[in-house]
Amino acid sequence: MTSIDPGEIAKFEAMAAEWWDPAGKFRPLHMMNPVRLDYITTQIAAEFGRDRRSLRPFEGLRLLDIGCGGGLVAEPMARLGADVTGADAAEGNIAMARLHAEQQDLPIDYRATTAEALVAGGEVFDIVLALEIVEHVADPATFIATCRDLVRPGGLIVVSTLNRTAKSFGAAIIGAEWIMRWLPRGTHEWSRFITPDKLAGMAESAGLHPVDRRGMVFNPIGFAWKLSDRDLSVNYLLSARRPA
Repeated sequence: MTSIDPGEIAKFEAMAAEWWDPAGKFRPLHMMNPVRLDYITTQIAAEFGRDRRSLRPFEGLRLLDIGCGGGLVAEPMARLGADVTGADAAEGNIAMARLHAEQQDLPIDYRATTAEALVAGGEVFDIVLALEIVEHVADPATFIATCRDLVRPGGLIVVSTLNRTAKSFGAAIIGAEWIMRWLPRGTHEWSRFITPDKLAGMAESAGLHPVDRRGMVFNPIGFAWKLSDRDLSVNYLLSARRPA
């Protein structure tokens, strides 16, 4: 079994060279990144008793960024002290991520591989990040179960994706792809979007314990993202713990 969808991988291979261009096709992720990082670091600090104000608060924690793309999240997590592995099935993404990390002198272990291959190799991590990837895999429930196998008992999984609502169709597809043209048409398929309750159910079925979920809301007037406790109608994050 594999979670890889060749068609979805091809989409991102075609855009690999633009990962670190803040005005390019990945502009939405660059804009969203501070909010994602705020949420991720808060959750990790809470689960592992770390002080986010320290210089390298996540020293000694092994972290996997599965579907890491060009390394937009892997790099700041490495700067915060985590031992980071970045994995992506698109080799072009990994080539770009490695080059940028070398330029920044960051020791990130990038691999062109799949979640299933990492499990087969006996890899295990304290933290697994699966950001903007579940809407692109062949079988989301199987993918979440594979991520469970990659996190140690007592470890943490953070997932971010798009809710399946009329509002998400308007924002992520009509707005981001058709009108703003931040992404090529067809990057997202609304039928692949997953509601928070369904994602939480997948996590629970995999033996995980959801501990938090939060929305990410874009303000077109301020042209900025913020976290929301109430509005999960478009983009959202979910954290789950693997019981010890």
